[in-house]
Amino acid sequence: MKKLFLILSLLFAFHSFAQNISKRLQDAYQKFENDSQLNNAISSLYVINANTGEVVFDKNSRVGLATASTLKIVTAATAYELLGRDFTYETKFGYVGTIKGKSLLGDFYLKPSGDPTLGSWRWKSASDTSVINEMFAAIKKLNITAFNDIAIDERGWNSETIPDGWIWQDIGNYYGAGATDFNWRENQFDIVMKSGSQIGDAVTIVKTNPKVNIPFTCLVKSAAKGSGDNSYVYYPLLGSNGIVRGTIPINENAFAISAANPISESTFVSSFMQNVVSKLKMGQIHYKSHSSDTTILFTHYSPPLDSIIYWFLKKSINLYGEALTKTFAYQKNGFGETGKGVALIKNFWKEKGIASTELNIVDGSGLSPLNRVTTHAQVTVLKYAKSQPWFNGYYDAFPEYNGMKMKSGTISDVKGFCGYQKSKDGNEYIFSFLVNNYNGPSSSVVQNMYRVLDELK
Repeated sequence: MKKLFLILSLLFAFHSFAQNISKRLQDAYQKFENDSQLNNAISSLYVINANTGEVVFDKNSRVGLATASTLKIVTAATAYELLGRDFTYETKFGYVGTIKGKSLLGDFYLKPSGDPTLGSWRWKSASDTSVINEMFAAIKKLNITAFNDIAIDERGWNSETIPDGWIWQDIGNYYGAGATDFNWRENQFDIVMKSGSQIGDAVTIVKTNPKVNIPFTCLVKSAAKGSGDNSYVYYPLLGSNGIVRGTIPINENAFAISAANPISESTFVSSFMQNVVSKLKMGQIHYKSHSSDTTILFTHYSPPLDSIIYWFLKKSINLYGEALTKTFAYQKNGFGETGKGVALIKNFWKEKGIASTELNIVDGSGLSPLNRVTTHAQVTVLKYAKSQPWFNGYYDAFPEYNGMKMKSGTISDVKGFCGYQKSKDGNEYIFSFLVNNYNGPSSSVVQNMYRVLDELK
């Protein structure tokens, strides 16, 4: 009888706490909605108990909203399921033709696989220096002094690097770098600029690093000291010149901004050529694509997927999301294309109970403002992930904001957070919180969102 009484008491206490947290969230959310920044906005918050699945709070959880980078939690979970946490990209290097004496009667050959880490500085083994040195080591073993060209085999991949729905203001900047079969140095480079001594002075471009064959028109102006980077890169629909607009602080001699590189293959080939000439003392080379009948000298393997996901979520690298989305299609259908990859994401989660209308997406990173996803769908993905053998790597990749493990998302007038939280009393929660069309500074909205989420602590 005493045991029964204890069990009933615990159940009553749990039920009372569940009611208490729901009431606290309701009160906090009401205050959040009453803020003037939300006058013409729509928001959604969905919270469940991570262990029981019980709904703790629900507001607009079935309304599709723009997600910004919180969409990455869906792409990352899909990657674990479709590719496996030990999946690695393979980039093959070799040659086409025959070797006669000291000459290669043919071309060096590169077969990329969509690897977004190739040439990245985030891993020593993947860095541009390491990859090129691997190639040089293979070339030295051939004991040759002459060759024709280098060929990059692009077959099996869509040539369009930018997904539907990305906006012009984004695609020239490092966070708007598109993905293709051959990605090099995360498809970005730095534009180094010099500002004037007075506010309003013209800014000049000193150099690009690495050097890229893109001419730029600089319309950037000098702004107040400490104003930071408020400049954007635009690539033209017609013409060849890129344009840099905005401001950088005064009295800067080498102020660097990062831009997307739409010609990564050309940048790689130039670097390869310079190093071949200077280090291996070989003749000039010329770029061309497509080859067959190859002799493979070595295969470069990327870091494993678990490591890629870490940086994808931790630093919110849009390129990785788009590369993974294309990779889903390439691995499944033999052709890497964004639309087919998106379809595979939607179909996978449809089989797990998420309606396609709740996962109405056009890319894998969340950069497009066309994406519409429900907080219910995001929480469902997060709950599914928690029961999978790859969850530890997934969870570790989540950044920490406001003392909580959660992925953030930001695009124009859109803010989101979703993730996991363990309260002081031991309860675990899964949540998704999205706000669209708020007005005023994002910092204020963020602080107000934090106040609501603080109730889960």
